[in-house]
Amino acid sequence: MLVLALVANQFIGEVSWADSLAQTGALLIGVGVVFELVSRKTGEAAHRAAVGLALGSVSLLGWVNAAVGIIGSEDNEANLMYVGVLVVGAIGAIIARFKPEGLARALFATALAQTLVAVIALVGRMGTPFSGPLEIVAINGFFVALFVGSGLLSREAARSRPDRVVTSTH
Repeated sequence: MLVLALVANQFIGEVSWADSLAQTGALLIGVGVVFELVSRKTGEAAHRAAVGLALGSVSLLGWVNAAVGIIGSEDNEANLMYVGVLVVGAIGAIIARFKPEGLARALFATALAQTLVAVIALVGRMGTPFSGPLEIVAINGFFVALFVGSGLLSREAARSRPDRVVTSTH
């Protein structure tokens, strides 16, 4: 698909759609590589699902925000707050070394950061005239649900890990 876009670009001469397709392809390949590297640490389905859902959520958040913007239009500087959401998730995941226990906390923190962005946007009326309060709540609520769902999956993976066996003392 990427090669076809680049070849077609030579004949059509319009660069923007080919560049967008190349960026999308690079994003998807990058997410796939990260997913493989992180999910190889365990064979647990819950952990793999948590990582996949988290990476998909981050990718979708970045893509939607860059393409059309979530708060107002894509040119609204308020949308830069979503970079903070992604940074919270990335730093938390790195600190947790992508292990389920810490990853769950990082994902819940990411959901909280996403919620704070929505609250700030609503209180500051930053979406006007393009994004009304209902739209801001709905879109951000969707991403909060994705991050919380991923955190719950990660917490489940942490509970089922064999190296967390509790020994009783008598």
